Amino acid sequence: MLRFDVLTLFPGMFEPVLAHSMLKRGQDKGLLAVQVHNLRDFTADRHKVVDDTPYGGGAGMVMKAEPILQAVAAVRRDAQSQGEEIRLLFPTPHGRPLTQSYAQELSTEFRRIVILCGHYEGVDERVRLALEPEEISLGDYVLTGGELPALVLIDATTRLVPGVLGDPNSVVDESFSDSLLEYPQYTRPAEIGGITVPEVLLSGHHEGIRLWRRKQALRSTYLRRPDLLRDRILTREDRQLLDELMNEGLLTVPLLCEEEG
Repeated sequence: MLRFDVLTLFPGMFEPVLAHSMLKRGQDKGLLAVQVHNLRDFTADRHKVVDDTPYGGGAGMVMKAEPILQAVAAVRRDAQSQGEEIRLLFPTPHGRPLTQSYAQELSTEFRRIVILCGHYEGVDERVRLALEPEEISLGDYVLTGGELPALVLIDATTRLVPGVLGDPNSVVDESFSDSLLEYPQYTRPAEIGGITVPEVLLSGHHEGIRLWRRKQALRSTYLRRPDLLRDRILTREDRQLLDELMNEGLLTVPLLCEEEG
């Protein structure tokens, strides 16, 4: 089972998402467990204060270190009582980018994954110094808090756990699973407004369909994310398909990539 503990000031943000779709299915199947902890429950004063003004001045408020340290300590004690370790993640612009391979790594994690959700102008630096969390970033932009990144982390990771998705092949051919963007998808009807489904997809010829999909994945990646192609060594088949796209005029500038020996 993949287990998450989320430390947040806004626990109500999680239930509407966790109660639907694949995340609900994962929980119903016993493949996912998510426990949301309110950081205000780990304060020592009757007003449950979790933030204060920054030393040195400046706009906004800073999350206090003590409630966070107490919350992590409580989760760690509970994990240890069950013979478990924790892996502490902290969504932040400073962190390692979240990628499909990172999500795959997390999906095989047998420790409890604890996600600390920051808010306001940030978190007291002593949290980083004391806990040394694993910082992770969704991209080069700033959000109001860590709750949405936490949900993205849980979703991206959980869907890779065997048994969560109805068809295990769903995660095999999708975008980034092979450092390529996914090929186009079609469903019924076969014609809409004069736009028809490519004939090869109606042919029943499995090898022809596979090659078409691979070719379209290469084309889409070439046009939208050429950096993904530059970072990989192409197979002879991929090189041949790219050459076909060039000859058909669907690509213009040759992409310099290494080819398998």
